This record gives sequence, C-alpha cells and structure tokens, in this order.
Amino acid sequence: MKAINAELQRLKEDNVLLVLQAIDFPLGPDSEFKTELRKRRLARILLAVANVTPASSFEEMSIQGDGRNYSPRSRDILRFINQHYGENLSEGSYDDIRRANLDYLVEAGVVIRSANRPDAATNDGTRGYSIARDAKSLFTTAGNSKWPEIVKAWKLKHGSLEAKLARPRIQKMVPVKLPDGRTIELSEGKHNTLQKAIVEQFLPRFLKKPELLYFGDTAKKVLINETKALNAIGLDDFDHDMLPDVVAIDREREWLYFIEAVHSANPVSRLRHLHLERLGAKCPLGKVYVSAFHDRASFAKWVSDQSWETEVWLASDPSHMIHFNGDRFLGPHPLKAD
Repeated sequence: MKAINAELQRLKEDNVLLVLQAIDFPLGPDSEFKTELRKRRLARILLAVANVTPASSFEEMSIQGDGRNYSPRSRDILRFINQHYGENLSEGSYDDIRRANLDYLVEAGVVIRSANRPDAATNDGTRGYSIARDAKSLFTTAGNSKWPEIVKAWKLKHGSLEAKLARPRIQKMVPVKLPDGRTIELSEGKHNTLQKAIVEQFLPRFLKKPELLYFGDTAKKVLINETKALNAIGLDDFDHDMLPDVVAIDREREWLYFIEAVHSANPVSRLRHLHLERLGAKCPLGKVYVSAFHDRASFAKWVSDQSWETEVWLASDPSHMIHFNGDRFLGPHPLKAD
C-alpha cells in the first residue's frame, strides 16, 4: 500500500508542476525553484492548500468560497504535507513555507490569501490561504482537449510570473552614425562611447573613403559583420574573438585598419600586434594598427604596452595621432598661420 501511495503522491506532484509550467511559473534552472526538492515541496504546498491528498482527486479540491471554509494557515499546511506527503518539517518552518513558496503562488494568482481576512498582517496567525476559484479548471482539465484554451485564458488574465520576475533591463542606447549614413544603437557604457567616437570621428578624419567591415558592442556583441567583404580581402579563417573592436577599409588608399577601443584592456601590445599580423597575413592590403583611448590619462596607463609600428588615437584630441613608428614621420612641421 505504501508503494501505491508513493506512486500516487508523485503523480499528484507531477500534475501540479505540469500546470505551473504551463502558466509560466518560474521553474527553470535560473529560478528560485531550480532544484527537484524545491519543485516537489512547492507542489506539495499547493496540494495542501487545495486539500488534495495522494488518494484524492483534483475534482475534490477545495477552492475559494466553496462553502467548506477550508483556508489553511502556513502552520496547517506544514502539518498537512508532513502527514500526507512524507515531509518531516519542524514546526518552526512555517514562515519558510510562506516566504519561499506561498508568496510566489499568491503572486502567480493560483493561491489567494484568506477571503475572510485578506488584509491580515504578514505575521497574523489567523491568515489562511485558498486556491483561487478560476484556478481549479487548470488542474481538472490538464491534459484534455480543453486545457490549452483554459491555460491561454488564464495567462491572458493573470499574465506570467516568470515575466514579472524577469524585470527586463532597460538600457539607455547610444546612436552611432555609420560611414554609409545608416544609424545603429549601442548599449550605454564607456567602452561603447569610445567606439562611437572611433566610427564618427576617427574614420571620417583619417580614412579618405571609409567602409566599416566589422563592429562589436559590449552587450549585443556583433553589430556589423560584412563576412563576404572580409573573406574577399583574405580574412576568411578566424574566430570572431580574434577580431579587434573595429575593422575598416580605406577604399581609396586600399588600407585595412585594425582598431582596438581601449577602455579597461587590450591595446595593440606586442603580442596583440603579432596576432593581428597573423590574422591579416593573407590580406594584400596595407595594414594599420590603431589603439584608441578616451584621453591622455587613459593612454598613460597603457603606454608601456603599446607596440612599435602602431598608431594611437585619443578621442579627446580627435584631429591628432600619436605614431609609434620610429623615424618614419621625423621632420619639421610647418608654422601655423597667424
């Protein structure tokens, strides 16, 4: 008989979890109920509120206002699952029953606080719980042809607890105007602010005919990825992690620019320079390697890592470049006009 009860118990719990999953109750691996123990206990607590034992049916469940005056308190629920569902919880666990389980079921709309004392304080010992009147059909029709429409109607009325708890991140977006006139949006942040400056200030100043081939965002990852154009110039065998933040071509001079936006890491160091040279080994174009910084102070932190035969650009002084190129640009500068 004990084995039969255990089988019936698991069947009841499975049915409850099936219903909760259908109405988008948070049961996934990142939820508060990610472990099997938490899921099973949640199901048993709901069954206790419904006054459903392993041997009874969902048709017999007690619901809000059915005249049976069954509205168990958290202590009553604890005793019910100890008696009928094999738990061994101490009397002192009643508050955990409420906070870790009942509050979620209430927020989902499946369980309501006692109809006769809906305004009872959180720690009021007289407050009880009931299954919401419109929730019963979720359990009694589970698996039959009517169930999908009932679930749909429920979700339309009550929404999704999963969605409520997700609290989607609202980000301020930064618009960036591309060389071809299009506008894209980056998530807000210092690294992306620097990337915006590279695209809007560096490229039009120092490339005669700029074409953007690759552009990444710290949140969205890849925003521009002209794979065919990259392959056409010999960049055809690489992982995206190998690419710098920005890859662009000056179509007039046929120069390829590898540009790193350096906020907290990754200038064109000697090792990075070597990796980028290998990346562009099959490309016949002239290569230009650029480390972009916000200002002189941020560049000063990385100056000892900068590789020779590369370029440095500061967003704070956008019309100038710093050349780590030996004597290539040695010579007098013309006097400024008065």
